[in-house]
Amino acid sequence: MQMLYNSDHYAVVHIELPCAIPEVDTAPGLTRAGYEIVDKFARREVYIEGAMAECFKEGVEALIESSPSIEEIDAYLERYASMAQQPVVVH
Repeated sequence: MQMLYNSDHYAVVHIELPCAIPEVDTAPGLTRAGYEIVDKFARREVYIEGAMAECFKEGVEALIESSPSIEEIDAYLERYASMAQQPVVVH
């Protein structure tokens, strides 16, 4: 787990897990990865993986090339955070 972004409004964490299927576990370097996006004000989070995670990553890489402001990054994250349905619960 790696924190990629943390602002007053959003947090983004990259999560990479080893494959949990024993038959496939013999393949070296096989992992399952995605991004957790937390909307701190709405107290909701969304986890994306697969094709959507790849689109997210490509969009972030393109955004970073333009040296964006925090507001621009947050506006990009808002598009994904709008899908958040899971409430954030602190134990």
